[in-house]
Amino acid sequence: MTETLTHFINGVALPGDPVGTSINPSNIDELVARYPKGDAALVDTAVQAAQDALPGWSSASPEVRSDLLDKVGATIMARAADLGALLAREEGKTLAEGTGEVMRAARIFKYFAGEALRRHGRTLESTRPGIDVATYREAVGVVGLITPWNFPIAIPAWKAAPALAFGNTIVLKPATPTPATAHALAAIIHECGAPPGVFNLVLGDGDVGRAIVDHPGIDALSFTGSQTVGARIAEAAVRRQARVQMEMGGKNPLVVLDDADLDRAVAIALDGGFFQTGQRCTASSRIIVTDGIHDRFVAALAERARGLKVGHALDPATQVGPAAHAEQFEQNLRYMRIAVDEGGRVAAGGDVLKLDTPGYYMSPALIADTDPDMRINGEEVFGPVVSTVRVKDYDAALDLANRGDFGLSAGIVTTSLHHARHFRRAVRAGMVMVNLPTAGVDYHVPFGGSRKSSYGPREQGFAAVEFYTQMKIVYTG
Repeated sequence: MTETLTHFINGVALPGDPVGTSINPSNIDELVARYPKGDAALVDTAVQAAQDALPGWSSASPEVRSDLLDKVGATIMARAADLGALLAREEGKTLAEGTGEVMRAARIFKYFAGEALRRHGRTLESTRPGIDVATYREAVGVVGLITPWNFPIAIPAWKAAPALAFGNTIVLKPATPTPATAHALAAIIHECGAPPGVFNLVLGDGDVGRAIVDHPGIDALSFTGSQTVGARIAEAAVRRQARVQMEMGGKNPLVVLDDADLDRAVAIALDGGFFQTGQRCTASSRIIVTDGIHDRFVAALAERARGLKVGHALDPATQVGPAAHAEQFEQNLRYMRIAVDEGGRVAAGGDVLKLDTPGYYMSPALIADTDPDMRINGEEVFGPVVSTVRVKDYDAALDLANRGDFGLSAGIVTTSLHHARHFRRAVRAGMVMVNLPTAGVDYHVPFGGSRKSSYGPREQGFAAVEFYTQMKIVYTG
């Protein structure tokens, strides 16, 4: 079934032209949705609606905001099966992964329903007699959200839920490959009673995103995407002094030491590198292995990778779905060619697969015997393509883990408490995983990296209040 999508502006579903299409990556002959492409004029209308709604929403009882978010979370949860199937059809995640992401989005809304009631300030003693001092947290204003295709409901949820909880209004521009999933979320938010103008959805291409970034009525910008686009957004935001928060990917190292439990290390690498088709910014895309365990680890991981079932996202037996869209598929294959040309050895996978339905299928690829300076070890591929590097010892592994511009997530597999503790302190990453995959985070815990992976305050959990509110200090005499 092909859906016909609309924008949502000022509480009204708006159709429009021209029309773009969303394709099922598991079957590229299947059209998932048709959607209207907005423009700068439509963004202007959405921003005006958000500005008009801001005074009422930001001054409403926090219980009003809490009740809305709780209802949104409950509605998403009740429809998890249908929403998970839609997400799997549109993005290519397996049905289990898609449904899991939907449930995560539901729990994010429910978590921030509670946080809406917990916004607090402080009272301080003045150094001057007879004067009271207090701090208050207030909404920032109209927030522009630009979200990616790889988590098409969870990332909009973890940006929108705190923004709404703390009294902001929203203009959301989702990624073009996955508009139907974002549209479903927007429809639920409106169905659950969001006042007109509080949550606005504008579908479209990059010109819609640029219009949001440059709009003088957007007080804050939250973006998840590439470093290249993020750098342009940061420059534009600083130029007009808008608040900005960005998550821009990773080239996440997983260090495997000689003393690691081999089976556990392989399972961790398999999960972090290949599940969700490797399309996670926290994926274990480079694995750094010390001499004593290297050969056994590479052989065992290659065997497990060859055993993964690639298939249609809706097939319950599928473990790895297709790439989300044609451009990502071509990028995966291009980096495979680059890695081999630079001297890497294909230990497993990397083949284009022809299955029962035409889709963007490739076998999970493990590239061994790579040099640290190869492009495959420094650039984000964002697919089921994992490289391994052999190193002498822990010190060499740590040094290599800290190379490059990214610093999102880093992991270590070891039975040594000494090395685990040292790695936690010394690795240059915003998130550290000890004997766990580098991918996989809790919805109530802050999220973010260091170096060029992240910019601005952390997302999610108790840290979200720092970006979505501003502090006011009041002196009373």
